Amino acid sequence: MAGQNKNNKKEEPRKPRPNYYWIYAAIILLFFGIQFFGGGWDQPRKTNQAQFEEHLKKGEVRKVLVITNKKIAKIFLTDEAKKDDDSGVTTPSLLTSSQEKPDFQFEFGDLQNFENSFRQIKEENDLTTKMEWHTETNLWGDILIGMLPFVILIAIWIFIMRRMSAGAGGGPGGQLFNIGKSKARLFDEKTDIKTTFKDVAGLEGAKEEVQEIVDFLKNPHKYTSLGGKIPKGALLVGPPGTGKTLLARAVAGEAQVPFFSLSGSDFVEMFVGVGASRVRDLFKQAKDKAPSIIFIDEIDAIGRARGKNNFSGSNDERENTLNQLLTEMDGFGTNTNVIVLAATNRADVLDKALMRAGRFDRQIYVDLPDIRERKEIFEVHLRPIKKAEDLDVDFLAKQAPGFSGADIANVCNEAALIAARNGKKAVDRQDFLDAVDRIVGGLEKKNKIMTVDEKRAIAFHEAGHATVSWMLEHAAPLVKVTIVPRGQSLGAAWYLPEERLIIHPEQMLDEMCATLGGRAAEKVIFNRISTGALNDLEKVTKQARAMVTIYGLNERIGNLTYYDSSGQSEYNFTKPYSEKTAELIDKEISNLVEEQYQRAIQILEDNKDKLTELAEVLLEKEVIFKDDLEKIFGERPFEQPKLVSRSSVETISSDEPHNSENNTPSERTENE
Repeated sequence: MAGQNKNNKKEEPRKPRPNYYWIYAAIILLFFGIQFFGGGWDQPRKTNQAQFEEHLKKGEVRKVLVITNKKIAKIFLTDEAKKDDDSGVTTPSLLTSSQEKPDFQFEFGDLQNFENSFRQIKEENDLTTKMEWHTETNLWGDILIGMLPFVILIAIWIFIMRRMSAGAGGGPGGQLFNIGKSKARLFDEKTDIKTTFKDVAGLEGAKEEVQEIVDFLKNPHKYTSLGGKIPKGALLVGPPGTGKTLLARAVAGEAQVPFFSLSGSDFVEMFVGVGASRVRDLFKQAKDKAPSIIFIDEIDAIGRARGKNNFSGSNDERENTLNQLLTEMDGFGTNTNVIVLAATNRADVLDKALMRAGRFDRQIYVDLPDIRERKEIFEVHLRPIKKAEDLDVDFLAKQAPGFSGADIANVCNEAALIAARNGKKAVDRQDFLDAVDRIVGGLEKKNKIMTVDEKRAIAFHEAGHATVSWMLEHAAPLVKVTIVPRGQSLGAAWYLPEERLIIHPEQMLDEMCATLGGRAAEKVIFNRISTGALNDLEKVTKQARAMVTIYGLNERIGNLTYYDSSGQSEYNFTKPYSEKTAELIDKEISNLVEEQYQRAIQILEDNKDKLTELAEVLLEKEVIFKDDLEKIFGERPFEQPKLVSRSSVETISSDEPHNSENNTPSERTENE
């Protein structure tokens, strides 16, 4: 009740913060006031030396006051001259002064010449005009001018200090003195975090793992009363776009506790010791607001395995940051109610000390969604979209195998854009198919210029892929083939591979053979090959190398693998095998590829008439589907797979080489 009354109390109104700009304005006004009092604004009418000499010759000048330091002559007229010439009267000042005011003034050049001219006119006209010399000073003005540099320096110093002190409250000026402060963003559980487990489609296993963390934060006595201890940390591991960050936000939203979010790179700075200082400050803030959650995204930026040999000075700073993180995670007690969540897609490179029990007790693998989970994700992302009434979500889930949650969100958004571009009132099935083609294959290039021979070669290349994959038992079933250029590809074939947890050598060899069907078709029909098989050769070479050096599927090499799951072999300059073994590996890889290439040629030689017929249909329609192949080849004699988990696209690239490892997640090859 005391806490309730405390919360119900009205907050006292804060006192207005003094505005220091009024002080600055007062100083400026004071400066102008001193100038005003000094007579700076009470100036007589200006004239020139010629008019002065005319007045002097007429005897109208009573006195001349020469200001030597300013080269100004102030003229005082006689009383008779003042009555005759009203224009010479000065403007009355707002301030009274006991000093006599001149009637007008002018600036002269050389003082000696001016005195000689005055003396000559005075003698010629027998005048009694007096000339006095005076040096004019402004004491207050001189003092202010002398103090002005110091005032400016003090003002700049005060401004900088205020900006730096503002950084303590989150302002941008505290980078110098607050550089060791944590950059974590605090999400308030009452206003900022709206995500719950209902917003996370799929990920059922991962949600069950983190549900216990939520229950502990809501009701810690339930576990501590039985002597149990909640895990101090949970590491979310999985491919990009699978929803690791979203799951962490949902944990914070369900638990209704403060949520500190930052990236692993936020600890890194050019100054030594900053990373460790930020780690200390982060955990201090989390303990002050306990129970709370700390979420470190991309923790591999600071959690890489520590090595004995440091090749760069920055490595020492990263290791210091990691050491401080290890100490903080294992340093606070079990009743502090601070839980650390982290996410990475490179768990293999993390330090073993970070992964041990007592720090990250649990590793939660967030995998790509299956067909049921993809349907749930589609339903989430279709909520804000105005879709057609007959849209089948099950069909959409089947057309996006291997897509992550981020890919599915991109498909829904792209479909809405395509529908709007075509002027539709709702997003229908065809828009989603076009969106999948756009994401997987790239932008359709309708104005791509190619010759008739090039188009014919592409058609036979794609028909070769389709023919060989149709005739092989373990090759992925075909969805459609097109010779419409998309992205960097001149043609593409879409497949729906079978979901496999383990792969046998026969399946890998069939896939390699189907991949080489395009080049084999060029050899069989035209008796020449082209550069269009670059992507195919890259894939089969990688797959053959994996069979020999990673999976131990080669008889001559034996049951050996040269794969290092820890990732430490990246920094080694020596191979884990001898030169003789390297020659044998290269020979076996070449033999595997050549055997499947000759096998593909033999299959196409046996079905040359059907290959030609399929290519002609492809040239006519530009896009063919599974039904067109059944009309030519008949029913596929092999049993169709019941489940699908990954999609594939085989592309004919142009003669420009590119790195397939940098493709988008949706550009999956048939050998993946």
